Amino acid sequence: MSSKQLPVALSVHALSAHDQFDVSDITFEGASWLASAGSDPQSTLALWHERPEAPIVLPCGDAFDVVNVPAIFGRRMLDRLWDEGPGSGPIAAYRGRMLLFAAPGTAQRLPSLLAWEEWAGRCRGVPPLLCYGRGDAVTVPPLVPGPSASTRLDCRWLVAPGTRNPWLPGPEVLLWAGVRAARETAERPGAAPARAAAGDGREPATAPRISIFLPPTRVLRSSTSAGAASSVG
Repeated sequence: MSSKQLPVALSVHALSAHDQFDVSDITFEGASWLASAGSDPQSTLALWHERPEAPIVLPCGDAFDVVNVPAIFGRRMLDRLWDEGPGSGPIAAYRGRMLLFAAPGTAQRLPSLLAWEEWAGRCRGVPPLLCYGRGDAVTVPPLVPGPSASTRLDCRWLVAPGTRNPWLPGPEVLLWAGVRAARETAERPGAAPARAAAGDGREPATAPRISIFLPPTRVLRSSTSAGAASSVG
C-alpha cells in the first residue's frame, strides 16, 4: 500500500494513505479514483476516513458510468469478459444485482446498440440492462464491510478499484459480453428455445449472435478491481 501522504486538505488527520485505507479489497488509489467522480473529492475521502464502513452515493458521467444487471446474468457476462475478452473494470454487488463500472458515455450508447441488435426479440427471457450515466447517481459499497452479515452480502465489492486510472469497458465490449452471456443462457440444458410468432414466416430464433462487433482484442487485464455500486436515488 502506498506510504505517501494524504492530499493537503486532509493532512490535518496526519495519516498516510496506508493508515487511512488499511483494507484488503480496495487501495488508496482506487478510493481516490472513486472520489474523483464527485464535485469535492477531498470531502469524500474525509468522509471515508471517518466512516469507512458506510456506503456513499456518487454521480455518474465523468469518472464512470454504471451498467446494472441481474446477478446471475452479470456473472455470465463477467465470465465472458475474463475468459474470452479484455477483462473488466471495477464491479460491485448491490441488493441482488451486479454493477459494472463502464467508460463514460456507455449509458447513452449501449441502449441503442442493444436495440440495433434486436435485443428483446433475439434474447427472450434475458432481463434488460439498466444504464446509469450523466445525471444519475449510484451507491458505492463501503471501503470495509459493515458489521451485519446481510449488509456485507447486499453491498460489497466483487472487483475493487485498485488504481487512479482503471481500464473501463465501453458499450461495444459490454454488448459483446451481453450477447455471449445470452447465448450461453439459451444453450444451457433445459432452456426453452425462443420461437417466432405464429404465421410470420420466420425461422425460429436461434442463439443470439453479434453481426458487426467482433470479440475485443485481448489486452492486459485491469489490475484495478472493480465493483461498483448501484442504487439510484
